[in-house]
Amino acid sequence: MNMKEATKKMKQDSPKLAGLSEAQRNLALEKVKEALLLNKEMIFLENKKDMEAAEEMGIAPAVKKRLKFDEHKLMDVVNGISELIKLPDPLGKVQLARQLDEGLNLYRVSCPIGVIGIIFEARPDALVQISSLCLKSGNCAILKGGKETVRTNKILFDIIYKAATSAGVPEGCMLQAEQHNEIDELLSCHESVDLLIPRGSNSFVQYIMNHTKIPVMGHADGVCHIYVDKEYDKKKAIPVIVDAKTQYTAACNAVETLLVHREIAKEFLPELETALKEAGVKIRGTKEVSEIISCEVMGEEEFHTEYLDLVLSVKLVEDEEEAIAHINHYGSHHTDCILTENQEIAEKFMQLVDSAGVYQNCSTRFADGFRYGFGAEVGISTGKIHARGPVGLEGLVTYKYKLYGQGQIVADYAQGNSQFHFKEL
Repeated sequence: MNMKEATKKMKQDSPKLAGLSEAQRNLALEKVKEALLLNKEMIFLENKKDMEAAEEMGIAPAVKKRLKFDEHKLMDVVNGISELIKLPDPLGKVQLARQLDEGLNLYRVSCPIGVIGIIFEARPDALVQISSLCLKSGNCAILKGGKETVRTNKILFDIIYKAATSAGVPEGCMLQAEQHNEIDELLSCHESVDLLIPRGSNSFVQYIMNHTKIPVMGHADGVCHIYVDKEYDKKKAIPVIVDAKTQYTAACNAVETLLVHREIAKEFLPELETALKEAGVKIRGTKEVSEIISCEVMGEEEFHTEYLDLVLSVKLVEDEEEAIAHINHYGSHHTDCILTENQEIAEKFMQLVDSAGVYQNCSTRFADGFRYGFGAEVGISTGKIHARGPVGLEGLVTYKYKLYGQGQIVADYAQGNSQFHFKEL
């Protein structure tokens, strides 16, 4: 069966999945959790093969870190499924209840999006998170992982699919795309696929956006910033910056650019330099920064750079207004933070920085669906339509209008024989 035929069948099965009760969908998640734990040694064995192949291919250390699926990552995804089960059902929520006239009642009710294609980078844990979220939200999922984890993805998919269908979930609930050429086939399935969520490099996401009629939700890059205001707390600032850069360097929410208020630069930068060097971070900065600390001098246009490595760009700014202007120009509208004890300046920064996540005095690495209590995430969206920031259950549902009548016709209202009497129910 080719991709067009497969997605057409999924489209037909999607109402069946949407119609399952919350208890049935949660049972499927319980079965998935049990199956992952039961088959963990097989998963680790396949992941070992992927890791060995990555070593032979000379894949960058930052990417290899994403590829690894060990006991720690398994427990993370299993805990994520447990949290997901506890979350309220996102489906069937009444968002609006209004009487239009006597015996004519309108309701807006949440429902699944339908068939979602998720093309994600080399992270096997992403496959578990995405499929779990789609099961809970009643969406059919087409999953295409990176070639670097082909073995791990295959066994994870097989385990999850078998467990879910054994719980009564329709056979068309999930599909794994394994060949690279299937991506282009998927992009042409606008009649049966309702949404695409790409996770990967800037160029890859741009390619997806430019080659399909299917709506695309996601982000192309993650140039995240931290601005250190003159009214900062040094004890908070240095650990936050080090964590945001080093805790998981390859993540899209790792900080890439540090902006420092000019007034505190001579006092703050030498201490920060020591902490960053101890953490193995290379500093790149403007000429002005290089006159205070040792760093590689960089040009202004290089502030667009997403390193995904132990490298940090540094620039001095006059005040929060210059910091905000810099972030809105060079940033990717992902996650940006201010370190300050001045609440008024913090609120101004958080109001005017045009990003999906705006933080005060904490690491940008908190931009994550699990850490937000969403159970997991299918990705991060930097757009402004439908969903923004870490996309969990709420980002995977839309709504439909249900109108209950008793034989009313529009002609009566158009001719003045009947009148609307709007009333909230």
